[in-house]
Amino acid sequence: MVQTMKMKASTSNNSGENYVDSAVKILIAVVLGGLLLAGLYALFGDVVMPTLKSKIQEMFNYGG
Repeated sequence: MVQTMKMKASTSNNSGENYVDSAVKILIAVVLGGLLLAGLYALFGDVVMPTLKSKIQEMFNYGG
């Protein structure tokens, strides 16, 4: 009788479940953050920086 009560109590105990959920959420956030940073780095490296560099060079090479 006591053993069955202990078994029911241990099977209904879900205290460790929250740690796994938190770890998965943190892992997803880190992966999405890394993808976002990689996308921004690619965007700034290929699109924004060459345009900005040419605009700055044009600004300082003003012959007027």
